[in-house]
Amino acid sequence: MQTAYSSTNNRVSTSAVATSTDDAGKLVLRAAIAILLLFHGISKLIGGVGFITGMLAKFGLPPAIGYLVYIGEVVAPLLILFGIWARAAALVVAINMVVAVLLVHTAQFFTTSQTGGWALELQGLYFAGAIAIALLGAGRYSIGGVTGKWN
Repeated sequence: MQTAYSSTNNRVSTSAVATSTDDAGKLVLRAAIAILLLFHGISKLIGGVGFITGMLAKFGLPPAIGYLVYIGEVVAPLLILFGIWARAAALVVAINMVVAVLLVHTAQFFTTSQTGGWALELQGLYFAGAIAIALLGAGRYSIGGVTGKWN
């Protein structure tokens, strides 16, 4: 870890530098997860959620549950991106990923892609990123700030 220097006391604590870079890292993580997941949400806004409601019906679940994907892939990513209730929104995204894997990708769980990666690496990264945001919070560079209970 680097120590930053100032002209007033010749030293600034390493924790001040760590906090600044930690908050920048949280912003990068939040932005990456939120923006990339928003593409999926926008696709569903444009194309609808008919395929999701159809799958739910096949499993004997109420098709209306399929509309919750808008919360998991549009509302929650926006909250994460702006840093408003980021921890709670990240948990919603994590749950959304678990449901997506259970409904659509169960057969791929123990498989690899043509390029050798895990077939569910995208879903896995969204899930892990969401859990990291839930644990770390939004950080200083957020609308909710660091003092909010769910930030």
